[in-house]
Amino acid sequence: YSSPPWFFPFFLLKGPPEWYKSYPIAQGNHQSPIDIIPTQAIYDPCLKPLSISYESCSSIDISNNGHSVMVDFKDVDDKTAVSGGPLEDPYRLKQFHFHWGASQDSGSEHTIDGNPFPCELHLVHWNAKKYVTFEEAAAAPDGLAVIGVFLEIGEEHASMNRLTDALYMVKFKGTKAQFKSFDPSSLLPSCLDYWTYPGSLTTPPLNESVTWIVLKETIKISDKQMEKFRTLLFTTEEDERIQMVNNFRPAQPLKGRVVRASFKA
Repeated sequence: YSSPPWFFPFFLLKGPPEWYKSYPIAQGNHQSPIDIIPTQAIYDPCLKPLSISYESCSSIDISNNGHSVMVDFKDVDDKTAVSGGPLEDPYRLKQFHFHWGASQDSGSEHTIDGNPFPCELHLVHWNAKKYVTFEEAAAAPDGLAVIGVFLEIGEEHASMNRLTDALYMVKFKGTKAQFKSFDPSSLLPSCLDYWTYPGSLTTPPLNESVTWIVLKETIKISDKQMEKFRTLLFTTEEDERIQMVNNFRPAQPLKGRVVRASFKA
């Protein structure tokens, strides 16, 4: 979700604890991220397997929006979509972006049993069957579906190289570069078991419009690849340089929501 242009990076100036002053929904009942406690998740045999078709995916560009790095996609048809799982309709891929920490001991937005990962990938999809534009969908309770993938440090991730090698082009806030024919399915783990719950955007405006689908299996990237994310800046070329790290919102209270699992623990 792109922030209003007047926003100074909101992870710096007024961090997540202050967001409720401008966005009262920050204290709503369906806020994200959350801490997922696998033993408390309910296995739901009615949940379908996820069907992700990114075959004819057309990525457009890569950009630094002042709080993350984002790859945008053409979203004119349902060829690049996720369906099945907890979703009634196909949801089109709009963009993906990442959240990461200053070091390997934090960075992900969702946590498992209180444990964070160094980085989390979010693939953002919208319900084009019911809504005309992404903006309209982002304001509706069933408008968005986000797939969350945890990244761990390990072997180098071959497909991630193309992305991490492009980061120098979008070092500063507000910069953008062409980034064509990148296949996001290369960033998915082989097993698509997931947890799902009703939640929100994790950056302002924090709309409670997201069906979250958090994958159980992680993907691995190397230390060196992870370091490249930390070369990005929250600031424009004119500003004093501030390293883009810790761009994650802490876990929010569950407030009675049920986390469902597509698999037996």
